[in-house]
Amino acid sequence: MGHVYLSRSVGSAAEEFSAQLGRELRIGSTSSDPPSREEFLEGVRGAEAILSLVTDRIDAQLLDAAGDQLKVVANVGVGYDNIDVAAAQERGVTVTNTPGVLDDAVADLTLALILATTRRVVESDRKIRTGEPWIWGPQDYVGLQISAGARLGIVGLGRIGMAVAKRAASFGMEIIATGRRAHDDDAAALGVRPAELPELLATSDVLSLHCPLKPETRHLINQYTLAAMKPGSYLINTGRGPLVDEQALADALDSGHLAGAGLDVHEFEPQTNPRLRAMEQVVLLHHIGSAGDKTRYDMAALAFRNASAVLNGEDPLTPVTH
Repeated sequence: MGHVYLSRSVGSAAEEFSAQLGRELRIGSTSSDPPSREEFLEGVRGAEAILSLVTDRIDAQLLDAAGDQLKVVANVGVGYDNIDVAAAQERGVTVTNTPGVLDDAVADLTLALILATTRRVVESDRKIRTGEPWIWGPQDYVGLQISAGARLGIVGLGRIGMAVAKRAASFGMEIIATGRRAHDDDAAALGVRPAELPELLATSDVLSLHCPLKPETRHLINQYTLAAMKPGSYLINTGRGPLVDEQALADALDSGHLAGAGLDVHEFEPQTNPRLRAMEQVVLLHHIGSAGDKTRYDMAALAFRNASAVLNGEDPLTPVTH
């Protein structure tokens, strides 16, 4: 009987649910740093299950290193662009993810980014920490008041997008969105109007990205779509970093065409764009959208349940189909 390999410690959920696996649990790294590629390849050898994080590259090489007894890759995260799903399926390996459990945490952070960016919260905080003398001024740090009927464009109205729409509606924002769910009754009940991307770009005061990363959505936000955005608008990305061409975004901000941006995810994560780092009107975070304490626990717990189900010959709770 093989073991279960977890690339990095995920806290108390590992202790609570590891017994359900019926196999030895081996953890690649107990620190915040991931195992090296060589350590990862060695650690998965003979594994029946791999519990991976979104920073782990699960490709054909790693699947082959694990061996024929590998049954499941359970990703601790809703996104799975770090996994070569086709290669896994070719080898008869089930892939799972953790949808649903992080919707509220990501939506909370999206609203936090919208407010922090449009109301220049971080910019003001940075300035006051310098200790320089200041006095209140009527034109200082004036930003977009979203409660005054600002329009939010949601690109990809899925579960997280709906949770964002619910919060934005409570702030009095007008909401338009792309995606199949934009036509649903629950969207209409929130006042969401379905629209196509060109309208979102041209008319949204805040554009928020919630679509999955696929070949056709990579660099969805590029020099052309940025140029089509409403002058003085804001871009928010809590989806996937490569949805945005960051050099093109920096150009749009440099020119003044966009008023600001808030990014929780980055094109070349964990590297961040030096031009964006230097801009006061940009808020940058460490991919913390799911970092609510309950959500991180629930994500890990669901990944363990998925792995346990497959190892016990049962259907996983949240399989990835490709």
